[in-house]
Amino acid sequence: MKKTFSGELLAGHKDAALEVPFDPSVVWRAEAKSLWTGRRGFEVKATLNGVSFESCIVPRQKKFFMLVSEDVIKETGIEVGDTVKAAVEIIAD
Repeated sequence: MKKTFSGELLAGHKDAALEVPFDPSVVWRAEAKSLWTGRRGFEVKATLNGVSFESCIVPRQKKFFMLVSEDVIKETGIEVGDTVKAAVEIIAD
């Protein structure tokens, strides 16, 4: 099930990110899985400004964030602080 939302691109300590306004485990009835050492989350297919890419949604401080790599930022022409429209869907195992 694809979900759409708008959000501000935020600077992160590793990658930029968009706050996701829903809990992926509730919406997609899925369990977070190990993404890398010490981090669990949800692998997703996403679209920002018409550019498709794969990313992940991770929990942090009782909120959820979709990571946006520098390559995606360059390709979409967005900058930290911009409000963007996103579409995301979970990648099924």
